[in-house]
Amino acid sequence: MGRLRIENGKDLLILNGAMFCDKVAIITGASSGLGAALALELAKQGAHLTLFARRKEKLSETAEQCRRLGAQVVTVVGDVTRVEDCEQLVEATVAAFGRIDYLIANAGISMWARFDEVEDMEVFRKLMETNYLGLVYCVHAALPHLKVSKGMIVAIASLQSKFGVPLHTGYGASKHAVLGFLNALRLEVEDVHVLTVLPHWLQGTNLRQHAFGKDGEALGDSSQRHNKEALSLRSCCRAILKAMRKQRRELVLPWHHRALPFLQVIHPKIVEWLVKRKMRDQGLGDVA
Repeated sequence: MGRLRIENGKDLLILNGAMFCDKVAIITGASSGLGAALALELAKQGAHLTLFARRKEKLSETAEQCRRLGAQVVTVVGDVTRVEDCEQLVEATVAAFGRIDYLIANAGISMWARFDEVEDMEVFRKLMETNYLGLVYCVHAALPHLKVSKGMIVAIASLQSKFGVPLHTGYGASKHAVLGFLNALRLEVEDVHVLTVLPHWLQGTNLRQHAFGKDGEALGDSSQRHNKEALSLRSCCRAILKAMRKQRRELVLPWHHRALPFLQVIHPKIVEWLVKRKMRDQGLGDVA
């Protein structure tokens, strides 16, 4: 059974997963990591899914797992950096389900290199195309349908969109761009809700292995391992779905980092000191 609570003067019956049952969600970067985990959680709660990624085989595996949970699933193989692929993603979703309720923009890539050691400047273009423009292209294609459904954009950004972290200059810049775009969009489109998710490092993803090194190539097995403070995918997914239900504006993960964005405004030097110390303590690179 559900539970009854009062919100804005209205009685709402909140059943387990009721908010997502029969809703239509697009998830980019859904072949692995957080995107795949979110797909499985939404499938458990009765959502209809369109899953989007570049790797066809891995995407098909995620889709099959979701179907075994009872979800209706459409897969679209493509690249968020291509406008036509993002338009095809939206067209396929509307053709299959007739609507879009959630756009979960999860596709992203990172970097691990000091700026003064970068040998291939294409890294910065690729980061901006995937992390920022990939979001913009998907939002632009989906927005007319989200207006109709009064739906939600869920952007998986990063705590680094609030403050800098060594070895991540291009990544942090792309996530700052995401926040700037969405903060302005909120003012233009008030009937579509925007949730920005700002996680710390996550376990169980390939983000570090796929991150660009100084030579512009993926780090692969040479990437740094996650430390014990990294957030699990399961806890991250639960927090994101809860924030979606409550129509939160911003979600910082884990909870004990929520003061950092405020501290950055009040006393940025303290945040810089904390970040440098944490990087040194964990052996995550040589920082000044």
